[in-house]
Amino acid sequence: MHHILKKSFGTVHPEAGCDESGRGCLAGPVFASAVILPENPDATLCAGINDSKRLSGKERQLMMQLIKVHALAWAVAYVDNHTIDKINILNASIMAMHLALKELDPQPAIILADGNRFSPYGDTPFHCVIKGDATYLSVAAASILAKTARDEYMQKLHKQYPHYGWDQNKGYPTAVHRNAIATYGISPFHRKSFRLLTQVTLNITPTNN
Repeated sequence: MHHILKKSFGTVHPEAGCDESGRGCLAGPVFASAVILPENPDATLCAGINDSKRLSGKERQLMMQLIKVHALAWAVAYVDNHTIDKINILNASIMAMHLALKELDPQPAIILADGNRFSPYGDTPFHCVIKGDATYLSVAAASILAKTARDEYMQKLHKQYPHYGWDQNKGYPTAVHRNAIATYGISPFHRKSFRLLTQVTLNITPTNN
């Protein structure tokens, strides 16, 4: 059983938690979510919400549905691979968080962003929280919405480009994914600013003919 996460950072409400999914991927967009939970969230939410990485796929699906029902406001946004290549992954992650925040109604009075970097969103005070998705309910809720939305997106892309195994690796740098890049080259969804091949797969021995 995981420890129950903190309901809020302080006494200022509404408080939005933000998190992203897909920063370390070689392909596809980076997704982000912003979630405002009620001041006293439903007990089922408190018991079930956790850092998305610690939940099974089934648990994430279930919690995603509960979060969407119980949240005061929630939004998911993404920034595509071409923009990631232009402005870098950190800036693209923050941009995706800002896009999600813009969709919230009500707008937050304070923002909790997972990680150690964020850019001001208007005049709204914000706090960066390292391991925020394992500390605060709202950030964990955002991690779940971002992860489930991105996984679903990569499932759809997998149908167009099945040889990269995105239904399993979701675009992360697994051996299967890297080997497929070495064999088939890149798709229009690969991030060209990322190191797509390892040295090992690059050392393809020329055939003597």
